[in-house]
Amino acid sequence: MSVFRGKRIGMEEDMKRFLDLISEEMKNAFEAAGYDRELGKVTLSNRPDLCEYQCNGAMAGAKLYKKAPIMIAQAVVDQCADSKVFSEVTAVMPGFLNLKLREEFAADYLNQMVQEPKFGLVMPSKPCKIIVDYGGANVAKALHVGHLRPAIIGESIKRIARYAGHEVIGDIHMGDWGLQIGLVITELKERHPELVYFDESYEGEYPSEAPFTISDLGEIYPVASSKSKEDAAYKERAMEATFKLQSGVRGHRALWRHIMNVSVPNLKQNYDNLNVEFDLWKGESDVQDLIPGMVDYMKKEGYAYISEGALVVDVKEETDTKEVPPCMILKSDGASLYNTTDLATIMERTEKYHPDRMIYVTDKRQELYFEQVFRCARKTKLIDPETELLHIGFGTMNGKDGKPFKTRDGGVMSLELLVGEINDEMYRKISESRKEMDKEAEETAKIVALSAIKYGDLSNQASKDYIFDIDKFTSFEGDTGPYILYTIVRIKSILNKVKEQGGIPENPVIRGAGSEAEKALMLQIAGFNAMMETAYSETAPHKVCAYIYDLANAFNRFYHETKIVTEEDQEKKAGWIALLMLVRDILETCIDVLGFTAPERM
Repeated sequence: MSVFRGKRIGMEEDMKRFLDLISEEMKNAFEAAGYDRELGKVTLSNRPDLCEYQCNGAMAGAKLYKKAPIMIAQAVVDQCADSKVFSEVTAVMPGFLNLKLREEFAADYLNQMVQEPKFGLVMPSKPCKIIVDYGGANVAKALHVGHLRPAIIGESIKRIARYAGHEVIGDIHMGDWGLQIGLVITELKERHPELVYFDESYEGEYPSEAPFTISDLGEIYPVASSKSKEDAAYKERAMEATFKLQSGVRGHRALWRHIMNVSVPNLKQNYDNLNVEFDLWKGESDVQDLIPGMVDYMKKEGYAYISEGALVVDVKEETDTKEVPPCMILKSDGASLYNTTDLATIMERTEKYHPDRMIYVTDKRQELYFEQVFRCARKTKLIDPETELLHIGFGTMNGKDGKPFKTRDGGVMSLELLVGEINDEMYRKISESRKEMDKEAEETAKIVALSAIKYGDLSNQASKDYIFDIDKFTSFEGDTGPYILYTIVRIKSILNKVKEQGGIPENPVIRGAGSEAEKALMLQIAGFNAMMETAYSETAPHKVCAYIYDLANAFNRFYHETKIVTEEDQEKKAGWIALLMLVRDILETCIDVLGFTAPERM
């Protein structure tokens, strides 16, 4: 009666998830016993000390069939006598079914994972086109710790969706057209009024070289920002400079181009250091020419109207239980806002790409803002009806004091400084375990430091605040990135030793487990596909982190109980080598979708 029947899983059709195959076997048993097969759903055991999996279907069936659940459970047990999936099925009062799997079934499934592309993960028949909008950097401003979470989370969401078989476009969507540009231009004029850019009668060519460096910009913007908060007249001049830029004044446009040419390469370098790659380097400026047409369309179709001088679109719905203000399209002075450029960007993406999903990764405090923008885009038909708009709101990255992460003197820490501090800490820890430090050790420290930063963030559910604890994140023990990398490096070291002994056998085959630790490791591996599907469908990188932490723990327990390199039984040893290679490959696949890599040694 077995659904497995010793067949090679997944040869004729898509490879099924491990838990689905187990449930299929249990459903057949319920049906054979005369009960509804849907009662046979199997879950992971919540008492792993008693069994590996469990089924509570007999409890649900008691009311339906007016029988004691233990009677139903016992009848199902009788149908599992010749199962090729279960080694043990036990009915426990008042009617639970405790399940243990045959080692051969688990081994065969793992061997199929080795053979299949992406370990048997089922690819979509019709891949989605997805745009992930993340990063949100502003030109002319240094990246700070607040830019860390959108970069890390967005990059991982993009990579997970790609691994799941979808076409994904990552867009940084820079802030390159707003007040911060006006502030820089204003401060520049205060310092150097003689610059040709401020002579509105000038008609010649502007210099090809910028009148400032990236370091200058890093100093100019904070000064200008501070002045604008204290001096209303200064802020007024900055707003006027912004208006001139957006209106096309030549000198202001030329300075803006210089700012872009100096800032963007620096941004790319900083993101490159985080192993974050954008397919599109678009900004608010890219849609400026679309805004007048979009505004005319909204007016003509009756969506937009004037309210207190501003142009707005009502987005409130009858089902709302809280106040949702109108979405402002233009301010009373005719200036555009973030709403305006975001809506024009949605319109452009729809016309150019017709995406199935647009995912925005920003601070969760922007939830209402995106609710307004998404509703406005849908109401005004700027997107295709079937396009999903999704906002992933993340929590705050806090220091050990529970408050937003700051420098020692209370300022907002630059991203470059933060990454540098963690690189230094990782280098110090690695140097303690090595006699000689060389260029390789420096590179290793950077790789491990990046795992500490990214895993430290991604192991938390995105929407939750978390404590950025350098000591904890850089530890080689516990739920950390360095621990995961240490496990991968340990596996590589074992495989290298086996190679030195005489080589790894060709196409080794995973065999039935010889110990509880080995079986637990095999069952952990088998859950990869279901985990990856969930991580994609729930846009949840923390699911990947939880999985690889459990997998690393399962491997290390097996490793400590097993003498792999010195094993004399060559068949048994080959089976272990096959198992190790699969664990290594899955761990490296998982850290790749999280956005970091593993060194060869540590």
